[in-house]
Amino acid sequence: MKNIDGVARSEDAEKQINEAIALAFQGKSGEFALKYLRSISIERVMGPSFDPNSLAHLEGQRFIVGVIEQRIKQAQKGDQP
Repeated sequence: MKNIDGVARSEDAEKQINEAIALAFQGKSGEFALKYLRSISIERVMGPSFDPNSLAHLEGQRFIVGVIEQRIKQAQKGDQP
């Protein structure tokens, strides 16, 4: 089964990962950390002066933060892919 990060895992493994990530980012400190990660990745805008390697690097960061956020949502809703 392929999941949000593209790696095949069992539903039990997915649930365990989702719960662990949700736990790691819970509370004020976790929310603050996730907000910081969003600010340096998803919310960051690169202008035309940035080279393709820098853009690819930023897209990788955005992907990881997106995976974290999606896994938190799945854990909160009890959803599993």
